[in-house]
Amino acid sequence: MRLKLASKPLIALFTAAVLIAGCQSVQPPSTAETPKTQEETKTPADTSTDTKTTEPSKEPATDTAKGDSKETPRNETLYINGLQWGAPTNFNLLSGNPAFPINYGNSRELVYETLFMVNELNGALEPLLGTKYEWQDDTLHVELNKDAKWSDGQPFTSDDVVYTYQLGKKYDINWSSYWTYISDVTADGANAVNIKLSKDNPNRLTVLDSIEIIPMLPKHVWEEIEKKANNDLTNIRKEVNSDPIGSGPYKMYFYNDQKITIVRDDNYWGQSLFGKLPAPKYITHVIYKDNAAGDLAFKSGQVDVSQQFIPQVWNMWKNGTPIKTYLKDAPYYVPGSMPSIFFNFSKKGLDNADVRRAIAMSIDYKKISDLAMSGYSAAMEPSLTLNTAAESKYVDQAAIKSLQWTTDVKAANELLDKIGAKKGKDGIRVLNGTRLGPYDVECPYGWSDWNAALEIVAQSAKAIGIEIRTKFPEAPVWTNDLQTGKFDIIMNTPAGGVNPSQPWSRAHDIMYSKQVAPIGEMAFWNWGRYKNDKADQIIDQIPTISDEAQLKTLYTELTKIWLTDIPSVPLMYRPWVFHTVNESVWKGFPADGDGSDIPPQIAMDGAGIRALYQIHN
Repeated sequence: MRLKLASKPLIALFTAAVLIAGCQSVQPPSTAETPKTQEETKTPADTSTDTKTTEPSKEPATDTAKGDSKETPRNETLYINGLQWGAPTNFNLLSGNPAFPINYGNSRELVYETLFMVNELNGALEPLLGTKYEWQDDTLHVELNKDAKWSDGQPFTSDDVVYTYQLGKKYDINWSSYWTYISDVTADGANAVNIKLSKDNPNRLTVLDSIEIIPMLPKHVWEEIEKKANNDLTNIRKEVNSDPIGSGPYKMYFYNDQKITIVRDDNYWGQSLFGKLPAPKYITHVIYKDNAAGDLAFKSGQVDVSQQFIPQVWNMWKNGTPIKTYLKDAPYYVPGSMPSIFFNFSKKGLDNADVRRAIAMSIDYKKISDLAMSGYSAAMEPSLTLNTAAESKYVDQAAIKSLQWTTDVKAANELLDKIGAKKGKDGIRVLNGTRLGPYDVECPYGWSDWNAALEIVAQSAKAIGIEIRTKFPEAPVWTNDLQTGKFDIIMNTPAGGVNPSQPWSRAHDIMYSKQVAPIGEMAFWNWGRYKNDKADQIIDQIPTISDEAQLKTLYTELTKIWLTDIPSVPLMYRPWVFHTVNESVWKGFPADGDGSDIPPQIAMDGAGIRALYQIHN
């Protein structure tokens, strides 16, 4: 089933979330990792869901806070969970790991805003602090919103944009990587900037990506912070920034180790853009100890928007509880990434494309979806693109059909027979003197959906005479194995994230061999050290092309190479956000087919921020 999520003509905008040397390439992981950061949630061992309906209480159940808890009216407060898993330590964007709602990647539009908002449904970049952009030769010209102001009343200007970009050049922070592709950022009057491409790496995709990724900071505030810290990043990161000055619709209100509350800025400049203020006066993120506690609060109506992984979510609404997912039916959530296994091309046996194809054909993808993902993954259609309208349009689906595989154990055995891989007395095949196993397949311990998926991979391989063993080290060991190539088969998410640059950035992570360190040294993409000169050429070419027909030809050719060589195998379609809502208090959340084109980005990141202007009591 191919998901159709975009009702408007799709806009051919690309950006890139390319991970370069110095930036760890590990993507937001399984739904099962011990809660630490915004996308990392912990799957409870008990997958049963209480279906008893309970009236919502005034305040989520938390231990008594020290001091003034700043309790807020329930009908004015939107409660959320799943984005903050520990007590907040700072609200400093330069710290590396700020708390909600400052975190770089899940709540960018609440306090600090970006120039444009990405819409995951169609790839469009919607205006925010920026009003429009256009390429002028090797320069991206961006017009800024003249109405925009900081929460302290100071105007937002081009100086703030230049300053924010320059911070990434001056210090090693989240957006420093963009300077690999940018030579300069300059003001063009008070309300426009010019972002010039690097002559050595003129990649338009990454520059476009920057205008929807980088949160803007007020120069007049952060210059003082820099001065106080003697321009030393270590000292700058010690700044808690508990009352941040941003341009967004909310300001800090209260926080402790149990919850974080922000309050609407009734002087928000965006009233001229959105036509009104957001509906919730307050947004509170309650910090639960685990998924079980968060799920119970959500089920009872104490939480309105849950970003947690909820196993068997359909049990939540069996007794009429007003709980909804973005998609009415399975797979319930919009796919946003493809966790995959990668083969080490230096390993005998795995260096054979037919062996890799046989492994891919043996895998029971439906079982992975049903058991590891609670059915949240649609039927697998192997491609470099997600099975969504926003991505699948870039590939000629008929042209790749003959190369795509399905679960077919009989055909996999026949393929191995054909290439002369004969079974030994122990049932394991031998090819050209190389026993096909044991091969270890690994991912971090405790990431239960990934662990379950790899158990299925190992079980499936037995049926075709290939021995695969699961290996679940601690996350730091897995990270080192991934990057140094110290693995046989390993699981990771290539270019995770919902960006208009997809599927280019995903193809880059899987296939691009240029500047990849040899095995034993750190690599930040192409972890299996796959090499195909034609693939490299196409990946280099795509960012220079704007013609959609030509792009489709290039992506189709690149996908054919991938389907032929099989450097990786996607195991599931995984949502980038688990947008589940309880409409006991707040109603009108966006849903597929409602005509709003508001994406399920937790109602507070990217174009998902528009949901805050649509919901009501």
